[in-house]
Amino acid sequence: MLGFRKKSQTDISAQEAAASREADEAAAAQRRGTPEKKGVPTPKRRHQEAARRRPLVHNNRKAARASQRKAMQEQRAKMRQAMETGEERYLPARDRGPQKRWVRDYVDARHGIGEWLLILVLVFLFASFLLTDETRALTSYLLFILMIAVFTELFWVGRKVRRGLEAKFGVGNVEKGSRFYAAMRALQMRRLRLPKPMVNRGEFPS
Repeated sequence: MLGFRKKSQTDISAQEAAASREADEAAAAQRRGTPEKKGVPTPKRRHQEAARRRPLVHNNRKAARASQRKAMQEQRAKMRQAMETGEERYLPARDRGPQKRWVRDYVDARHGIGEWLLILVLVFLFASFLLTDETRALTSYLLFILMIAVFTELFWVGRKVRRGLEAKFGVGNVEKGSRFYAAMRALQMRRLRLPKPMVNRGEFPS
């Protein structure tokens, strides 16, 4: 009887100690911000790190988009400035490279009819509404001659550009589209050309 009572008191003390330990562990877990869950395995470290990273990525998407927009705006601003100054690093791909620079300098150094084509066409069209039938026919004839002269000039410019590039960079090293690039620039008014001309009239590249 005495032994039974002693054993019961020992069991009760062990149960109280176990309950006290569980209470202490639960309180410690609550202080750490991780509630105690029985029967759930402790998550691995990589899972915990992934769980911590996911909210950060989600919360930073808006900031990332804003940063990307700012970077694009800065890039466009640098490109606009390069169009004015001719800085090679920030020019668009179509205007970049020593051959494109040579073509621009050659076209900008010459006088041409093509750069006045648009203005002359508008003048002829406007004048055709004010002139008589006979004079209008003469205007159409002059406009036709102007178009032939411009196309002849563009062909000549393309030929000179190809020869100049071959002489400077070697035969077979001329970039494709250089003649078309020169023709399109020759059709633009000098003050409207982009990138801006870097040479004066008559300063042909070597």
